[in-house]
Amino acid sequence: MPTRTNLACSPDPLAVADTPTLVVVGRKAALESDGVRALVPVPAETWTAMLRRTEPAQTGASTESWVGERKVVLAVLPEACSRHMSASRAWAVPGLVKQGGKGDVGVLVAVSEPSHAFATVLAVARAYPLYDHRSGDTRTRAVTVVPVGPHGPVAVDGFQAAADGVRLAARLVDAPASELHTTAFVAEARAVALATGAELQVISGEDLRDGGFGGLWGVGKAATHGPALVALSHRPEGATRSVAWVGKGIVYDTGGLSLKGKDHMPGMKGDMGGAAAVLGAFQAAVSRGVDHDLTAILCLAENSVGPDATRPDDVLEMFSGKTVEVNNTDAEGRLVLADGVAWACKTLSPDLVIDVATLTGAALVTGGKVHASIYTNSERCEHAAVAAGRRSGEVVHPLLFAPELHRQQFRSPVADMKNSVKDRANAQCSCAAWFVGAHLPDDPPAWLHIDIAGPAWDAQNRGTGFGVGLLLELGAGPE
Repeated sequence: MPTRTNLACSPDPLAVADTPTLVVVGRKAALESDGVRALVPVPAETWTAMLRRTEPAQTGASTESWVGERKVVLAVLPEACSRHMSASRAWAVPGLVKQGGKGDVGVLVAVSEPSHAFATVLAVARAYPLYDHRSGDTRTRAVTVVPVGPHGPVAVDGFQAAADGVRLAARLVDAPASELHTTAFVAEARAVALATGAELQVISGEDLRDGGFGGLWGVGKAATHGPALVALSHRPEGATRSVAWVGKGIVYDTGGLSLKGKDHMPGMKGDMGGAAAVLGAFQAAVSRGVDHDLTAILCLAENSVGPDATRPDDVLEMFSGKTVEVNNTDAEGRLVLADGVAWACKTLSPDLVIDVATLTGAALVTGGKVHASIYTNSERCEHAAVAAGRRSGEVVHPLLFAPELHRQQFRSPVADMKNSVKDRANAQCSCAAWFVGAHLPDDPPAWLHIDIAGPAWDAQNRGTGFGVGLLLELGAGPE
């Protein structure tokens, strides 16, 4: 088995005083401050020389020096930061922190403002994934993260739970469907429920069919491990608001009978990134002491090929009562999410519903690989999500919200709607989001759709746990 990394957050700089490798990451002005210099075991003239030869480009820059047998890595974050980015520069942190190597590491995070510490610590957590099946070393390594601001150490209350949630979500995204099939995912949810004291409800197999979950059953019924809807609920005493998170959990997406090609199918083990983010965020939120009712709903299925697979032209009756003519079995995520949000509204009557999904390739065209795309029926929720993204380092950007235009793309002569757009060049990402929202009740709660198809993976196709910090920062949403 490979090396396992334990990551711990600490408010005490002494926690990284003796680590074999020390990584000091921050913007140049913060790294030049007297407070940071006092914590770095490098002579002042050496530190100054390191700073002078490290000019950060778009992704930052790093250099290193040795103090006896101890390696010190200087990692300088980029200066450029537009208004649609996070002032924490969190996007640049994981690549820089990895320069610390494979042994025990102390990471000193020098933030320009204390409010940047949360995003930066989560970004550090992304640099140390849990899933690794390479043969070799069996050691357990320690990574200790200490944020310091202009006026000294930064409090880290809740940081550990959030970092653990990010790493849990990333581990699930990295796991192949041979290990993380739907049955195993239910077991993961059961473990989180046990650890957090949450209520757990599982509806699976033919119970989904009999319960009216036509979308979830239709997508997953051909797989060896059948589909499931899993709900974890936390109901603190005195709660006055209720929030439901719904995650797309397609543990593998072959495309179904609308089969993906050999160049597009690899990597589809991560098509459950939305459910992974929801589960990781739920674990973190409850551990941190969330004060509102919170339910995490995982819509789990494998979009497989077999005699029982849903065919193009089949008509599904959804949990909302609406009917869908399937014209593309590779547009499956919206089918399971539609059942999830409809069930959440009918069962829980929440004040806010948020669904998270690796829903469309169009999201990469729309927002790129750093930003998630959001679509919401609430302008206040839109503003809150953008602000939460900047604070958490998990940035988002709004999609066009024009349902009167988007619904036209799904017209069917035999059902209430089709499941895939007629014109893929006409706001496809917004249209896919509209489909999910079309299964909300006539008097819907505030609803936010988050398409994380871009930032759910990094450049090495490793899971990032994107969505955990964003959900935590959104909390109960705008009042």
